[in-house]
Amino acid sequence: MNLVYLDGKKEPYTTHDIIAEHAEIDNISVRKLIDKHREDLEAFGVLSFEIHKPDKGSVGGRPRKVYRLNEQQATLLVTYLDNTKPVRAFKQNLVKAFFEMRDELTKFQLQRELEKPKRRALHEAIETWTEAPKHAHSTVTNLLLKTVTGFNAKQLKTVRGGNNGVDTLTSQELENYQSFEDMAIAMIDLGFTYGEIKTMINKGKEKTHQ
Repeated sequence: MNLVYLDGKKEPYTTHDIIAEHAEIDNISVRKLIDKHREDLEAFGVLSFEIHKPDKGSVGGRPRKVYRLNEQQATLLVTYLDNTKPVRAFKQNLVKAFFEMRDELTKFQLQRELEKPKRRALHEAIETWTEAPKHAHSTVTNLLLKTVTGFNAKQLKTVRGGNNGVDTLTSQELENYQSFEDMAIAMIDLGFTYGEIKTMINKGKEKTHQ
Protein backbone atom coordinates (compact mmCIF):
# COMPACT_ATOMS: atom_id res chain seq x y z
CA MET A 1 0.00 0.00 0.00
CA ASN A 2 1.21 3.49 -0.86
CA LEU A 3 1.39 5.96 2.01
CA VAL A 4 0.51 9.04 -0.05
CA TYR A 5 -1.82 9.58 -3.00
CA LEU A 6 -2.85 12.46 -5.27
CA ASP A 7 -6.47 13.57 -5.42
CA GLY A 8 -8.21 14.87 -8.53
CA LYS A 9 -6.71 18.32 -8.03
CA LYS A 10 -3.22 16.83 -7.76
CA GLU A 11 -3.05 17.54 -4.02
CA PRO A 12 -1.06 14.94 -2.01
CA TYR A 13 -2.93 13.25 0.85
CA THR A 14 -2.92 10.25 3.13
CA THR A 15 -5.80 8.66 5.06
CA HIS A 16 -6.45 7.84 8.68
CA ASP A 17 -6.67 4.15 7.66
CA ILE A 18 -3.09 4.31 6.35
CA ILE A 19 -1.90 6.02 9.52
CA ALA A 20 -3.60 3.41 11.70
CA GLU A 21 -2.17 0.47 9.76
CA HIS A 22 1.43 1.64 9.46
CA ALA A 23 1.70 3.20 12.91
CA GLU A 24 0.16 -0.02 14.27
CA ILE A 25 -2.64 1.79 16.08
CA ASP A 26 -6.31 0.88 16.34
CA ASN A 27 -8.35 2.56 13.58
CA ILE A 28 -10.97 3.83 16.01
CA SER A 29 -8.26 5.42 18.17
CA VAL A 30 -6.99 7.42 15.20
CA ARG A 31 -10.56 8.51 14.39
CA LYS A 32 -11.05 9.69 17.98
CA LEU A 33 -7.75 11.58 17.84
CA ILE A 34 -8.91 13.36 14.69
CA ASP A 35 -12.21 14.28 16.31
CA LYS A 36 -10.42 15.54 19.42
CA HIS A 37 -8.02 17.77 17.47
CA ARG A 38 -10.35 18.66 14.58
CA GLU A 39 -9.98 22.40 15.13
CA ASP A 40 -6.18 22.16 15.03
CA LEU A 41 -6.25 20.07 11.86
CA GLU A 42 -8.73 22.32 10.09
CA ALA A 43 -6.32 25.23 10.55
CA PHE A 44 -4.46 23.60 7.63
CA GLY A 45 -7.48 23.12 5.37
CA VAL A 46 -10.85 21.42 5.16
CA LEU A 47 -10.81 17.99 6.75
CA SER A 48 -12.20 15.98 3.85
CA PHE A 49 -13.26 12.34 3.77
CA GLU A 50 -14.32 9.55 1.44
CA ILE A 51 -16.98 6.91 1.99
CA HIS A 52 -15.83 3.30 1.76
CA LYS A 53 -18.55 0.75 1.14
CA PRO A 54 -18.29 -2.80 2.57
CA ASP A 55 -16.49 -5.29 0.33
CA LYS A 56 -18.77 -6.86 -2.25
CA GLY A 57 -20.17 -10.14 -1.00
CA SER A 58 -19.40 -9.39 2.66
CA VAL A 59 -22.12 -9.98 5.20
CA GLY A 60 -23.30 -6.98 7.21
CA GLY A 61 -21.23 -3.88 7.71
CA ARG A 62 -21.99 -0.27 6.90
CA PRO A 63 -20.24 2.34 4.76
CA ARG A 64 -17.26 3.87 6.60
CA LYS A 65 -16.02 7.44 6.65
CA VAL A 66 -12.29 7.54 5.88
CA TYR A 67 -10.58 10.87 6.53
CA ARG A 68 -8.17 12.35 4.01
CA LEU A 69 -5.36 14.45 5.45
CA ASN A 70 -3.08 16.77 3.54
CA GLU A 71 0.63 16.92 4.33
CA GLN A 72 0.33 19.52 7.11
CA GLN A 73 -2.65 17.77 8.71
CA ALA A 74 -0.98 14.37 8.62
CA THR A 75 2.28 15.76 9.99
CA LEU A 76 0.44 17.42 12.86
CA LEU A 77 -1.69 14.37 13.63
CA VAL A 78 1.29 12.03 14.00
CA THR A 79 2.78 14.39 16.59
CA TYR A 80 -0.20 13.51 18.80
CA LEU A 81 0.60 9.78 18.63
CA ASP A 82 2.62 8.00 21.29
CA ASN A 83 6.24 7.86 20.14
CA THR A 84 6.45 4.06 19.81
CA LYS A 85 8.94 2.34 17.50
CA PRO A 86 6.30 1.70 14.76
CA VAL A 87 5.16 5.33 15.00
CA ARG A 88 8.74 6.64 14.67
CA ALA A 89 9.34 4.44 11.62
CA PHE A 90 6.04 5.55 10.10
CA LYS A 91 6.87 9.24 10.62
CA GLN A 92 10.10 8.81 8.65
CA ASN A 93 8.38 6.89 5.87
CA LEU A 94 5.51 9.39 5.67
CA VAL A 95 7.87 12.36 5.32
CA LYS A 96 9.72 10.49 2.55
CA ALA A 97 6.45 9.58 0.80
CA PHE A 98 5.20 13.18 0.78
CA PHE A 99 8.57 14.36 -0.54
CA GLU A 100 8.48 11.77 -3.35
CA MET A 101 4.90 12.75 -4.23
CA ARG A 102 5.87 16.43 -4.46
CA ASP A 103 8.71 15.38 -6.77
CA GLU A 104 6.24 13.41 -8.90
CA LEU A 105 3.93 16.43 -9.01
CA THR A 106 6.79 18.65 -10.23
CA LYS A 107 7.58 16.15 -12.99
CA PHE A 108 3.91 16.01 -14.00
CA GLN A 109 3.64 19.80 -14.17
CA LEU A 110 6.72 19.94 -16.40
CA GLN A 111 5.35 17.23 -18.69
CA ARG A 112 1.96 19.00 -18.79
CA GLU A 113 3.59 22.22 -20.00
CA LEU A 114 5.47 20.27 -22.68
CA GLU A 115 2.22 18.60 -23.77
CA LYS A 116 0.16 21.79 -24.22
CA PRO A 117 1.64 22.75 -27.63
CA LYS A 118 1.05 19.18 -28.83
CA ARG A 119 -2.55 19.38 -27.65
CA ARG A 120 -3.05 22.53 -29.73
CA ALA A 121 -1.37 20.88 -32.73
CA LEU A 122 -3.67 17.86 -32.38
CA HIS A 123 -6.80 20.03 -32.32
CA GLU A 124 -5.59 22.03 -35.35
CA ALA A 125 -4.91 18.81 -37.27
CA ILE A 126 -8.37 17.44 -36.43
CA GLU A 127 -10.04 20.66 -37.64
CA THR A 128 -8.79 20.01 -41.21
CA TRP A 129 -8.99 16.18 -41.06
CA THR A 130 -11.06 15.02 -44.05
CA GLU A 131 -11.39 11.51 -42.56
CA ALA A 132 -12.46 12.72 -39.11
CA PRO A 133 -15.05 10.54 -37.31
CA LYS A 134 -17.94 12.00 -35.30
CA HIS A 135 -16.82 13.74 -32.10
CA ALA A 136 -13.26 13.47 -33.39
CA HIS A 137 -11.59 15.46 -30.60
CA SER A 138 -12.98 13.34 -27.75
CA THR A 139 -12.67 10.12 -29.78
CA VAL A 140 -8.94 10.60 -30.41
CA THR A 141 -8.29 11.77 -26.85
CA ASN A 142 -10.05 8.70 -25.46
CA LEU A 143 -8.02 6.47 -27.79
CA LEU A 144 -4.78 7.96 -26.47
CA LEU A 145 -5.89 7.77 -22.83
CA LYS A 146 -7.03 4.18 -23.17
CA THR A 147 -3.78 3.24 -24.90
CA VAL A 148 -1.78 4.59 -21.95
CA THR A 149 -4.01 3.66 -18.99
CA GLY A 150 -6.69 1.23 -20.18
CA PHE A 151 -9.39 3.79 -19.32
CA ASN A 152 -11.17 6.52 -21.28
CA ALA A 153 -11.59 10.07 -19.94
CA LYS A 154 -14.91 9.40 -18.18
CA GLN A 155 -13.58 6.27 -16.50
CA LEU A 156 -10.40 8.04 -15.39
CA LYS A 157 -12.35 10.90 -13.81
CA THR A 158 -14.49 8.34 -11.96
CA VAL A 159 -11.51 6.29 -10.76
CA ARG A 160 -9.00 9.08 -10.11
CA GLY A 161 -11.07 12.29 -9.93
CA GLY A 162 -10.05 15.50 -11.66
CA ASN A 163 -11.59 17.72 -14.32
CA ASN A 164 -10.31 15.85 -17.36
CA GLY A 165 -8.60 12.60 -18.23
CA VAL A 166 -5.20 14.04 -19.10
CA ASP A 167 -4.81 15.73 -15.72
CA THR A 168 -5.31 12.39 -13.94
CA LEU A 169 -2.20 10.88 -15.53
CA THR A 170 1.07 10.30 -13.75
CA SER A 171 4.19 11.98 -15.13
CA GLN A 172 5.28 8.70 -16.79
CA GLU A 173 1.82 8.11 -18.27
CA LEU A 174 1.78 11.67 -19.59
CA GLU A 175 5.18 11.16 -21.23
CA ASN A 176 3.85 8.02 -22.94
CA TYR A 177 0.66 9.87 -23.89
CA GLN A 178 2.70 12.51 -25.71
CA SER A 179 4.50 9.87 -27.77
CA PHE A 180 1.19 8.49 -29.03
CA GLU A 181 -0.13 12.02 -29.49
CA ASP A 182 2.79 12.71 -31.86
CA MET A 183 1.86 9.57 -33.82
CA ALA A 184 -1.77 10.64 -34.07
CA ILE A 185 -0.90 14.14 -35.30
CA ALA A 186 1.44 12.79 -37.99
CA MET A 187 -1.11 10.25 -39.25
CA ILE A 188 -3.96 12.77 -39.27
CA ASP A 189 -1.80 15.14 -41.32
CA LEU A 190 -1.19 12.27 -43.78
CA GLY A 191 -4.94 11.68 -44.15
CA PHE A 192 -5.19 8.33 -42.34
CA THR A 193 -8.66 7.17 -41.26
CA TYR A 194 -9.49 6.80 -37.58
CA GLY A 195 -9.49 3.00 -37.97
CA GLU A 196 -5.99 3.06 -39.44
CA ILE A 197 -4.74 5.37 -36.68
CA LYS A 198 -6.24 3.14 -34.00
CA THR A 199 -4.56 0.07 -35.50
CA MET A 200 -1.16 1.76 -35.74
CA ILE A 201 -1.33 3.15 -32.19
CA ASN A 202 -2.32 -0.25 -30.81
CA LYS A 203 0.68 -1.75 -32.59
CA GLY A 204 2.86 0.97 -31.06
CA LYS A 205 1.45 0.10 -27.65
CA GLU A 206 2.35 -3.58 -28.13
CA LYS A 207 5.93 -2.65 -29.00
CA THR A 208 6.33 -0.54 -25.85
CA HIS A 209 5.23 -3.51 -23.73
CA GLN A 210 7.67 -5.94 -25.32
